[in-house]
Amino acid sequence: MNKTRIYQLIALAIPFAFFALLEGGLRLFDYGRAMPLFMDYPQAENSTAPHYLLPRPDVVKRYFPQNSTPPSVTIETNFFLKNKPEGALRIIVQGGSTAAGFPFGYGASIAGMLDYRLKQSFPERTVEVINTALAAVNSYTVLDFVDEIIEQQPDAVLIYAGHNEYLGILGVGSAFTAANSSAATLLYLKLKDARIFQLLQNTYWHFTKSSAPQKGDLNNKQARTFMSKVAKHKNIPFGSELYQAGLTQFETNITLVIAKYQAAGIPVFISSIASNLADQAPFSSSTEKPSEHDANFYYQQGKTLVTQAKYKKAKQAFIKARDYDLLRFRAPSAINDIIIELANKDSVYFVDANQALTEAAAHGIIGKSLMLEHLHPTIDGYFVIADSFYQALEKSALFGQFPHTISTAQAQQDIPVFDAEIYWGKAKIAGLMADYPFTDKPKKVQLPVAKTPSDRLGLSAYRKKIGWLTIATENLNYGKKHDSGLYLKSAKLIADAMPFDAAHNYRAGVALIKQKQFRQAPRYLKRAIAANDNDVNYQLALSHAYLEQGKLKQALPWLESVLRLDPNNVTAIDVLPKVKSHLGY
Repeated sequence: MNKTRIYQLIALAIPFAFFALLEGGLRLFDYGRAMPLFMDYPQAENSTAPHYLLPRPDVVKRYFPQNSTPPSVTIETNFFLKNKPEGALRIIVQGGSTAAGFPFGYGASIAGMLDYRLKQSFPERTVEVINTALAAVNSYTVLDFVDEIIEQQPDAVLIYAGHNEYLGILGVGSAFTAANSSAATLLYLKLKDARIFQLLQNTYWHFTKSSAPQKGDLNNKQARTFMSKVAKHKNIPFGSELYQAGLTQFETNITLVIAKYQAAGIPVFISSIASNLADQAPFSSSTEKPSEHDANFYYQQGKTLVTQAKYKKAKQAFIKARDYDLLRFRAPSAINDIIIELANKDSVYFVDANQALTEAAAHGIIGKSLMLEHLHPTIDGYFVIADSFYQALEKSALFGQFPHTISTAQAQQDIPVFDAEIYWGKAKIAGLMADYPFTDKPKKVQLPVAKTPSDRLGLSAYRKKIGWLTIATENLNYGKKHDSGLYLKSAKLIADAMPFDAAHNYRAGVALIKQKQFRQAPRYLKRAIAANDNDVNYQLALSHAYLEQGKLKQALPWLESVLRLDPNNVTAIDVLPKVKSHLGY
């Protein structure tokens, strides 16, 4: 190699070496931040329980400069084991606010309802349904999370997304965009963790931020809701260039999402999405004379057709009203068309939640009985969506035959949500609807009347005086005295919320034994023992649960363990010889 060639190579290497050194130096001096999707359970090092992970609550910060104020949207805490156990069933949910269960929280979410139900269907397997959905995000965030989700070895991924393609974070019509094209936004997602990129981003933000509140400014304290800040483009006509860009954005990103999961051998369940048709007037309509593109015209036409009992035609009119709504907080029909097409790919399963909600709605038109406002479901609506996923999971046979199918009627009688959470959620919706786009100017929030003790608990939670754990504990204490079913539900939900806590899990296991639900008890008692393997009561309870099922071999080692810990234990001394005799030992 001649000297000229060597000098050329050195000249080319210098900028790469410079940036590598700069990146290394910034990391060495702890400049910038890493915002991984999953984080260690902060108290794991001080616990005797196995280490747990959880989705990072404030992961949305990864899309904003370090010193800016991001939207106040979070992933509700849900724990899962750091090391996936052999034979575990692990499912991860992705999407926006509906997938996350807004405004009711994790219990109403797809993940929360499925986790509660699948644990009953698979009593002998570790079941973890993990929520990574959060409000205000769209397909860019779904795509951004994929690689980190694959690392957690899920057995399936469930997706319910599409409403935020226009006005969600990084959406084509959003005030919170990173770039003006899909390619540039995808490049941004690749570069955002680099410290050099963060240095440039933070520097740019520092010199360009305005001290005066602007439309879309996250520091604008006059705007109380995210919806009031996010709409940069308030008029996106049907079929316009920006309208088509939103569809292309969704199709491109979800295609990439599916391809990544296919390459990793992970099946995807993707659902059609739904919104309020009958009882949500268009947010913005053409001001010209009524025409074929006037959203309000079609909405009023739909209302008239309902009064005439012409429900099929009314539904068609309502769909056009939504599709021609210029302010795109609801996805147009074309998003579902894309979802149906993408579901034809290998290892992709279609979940038709929109059709299930339609069948559950009065006259086949989704309205206020299933939707709180424009697109967030009522508790009944959330149940229908979760039930659609449950039925699809069972029908797929990916996990074999369900050992214990929990029927729709059974599950509907025991949903993992407290009455106080329902009030809390309705209060949040009242706050949302007191601002843009439901009203031109912010109004005083008119909260629902708090009629019952549960309502008053929910009101305290809305006012941030208490949290979910207080609500659950209050229900537990009330249920202990007055309602055994409520007590059992409360005990299980608290234990599932804190799987590393021995006392909570022991209480749930004992409650299940008392209710003669012996198959369900070992899950909780094993977690109690994992957290504290020296408590003989935990092991005696587990052996009891197995004996009641006639599983003598499973009970035997726990009785023997009790005697090793407590050689004088009367119960073990009495029961162990009988068990051995039945086993022929």
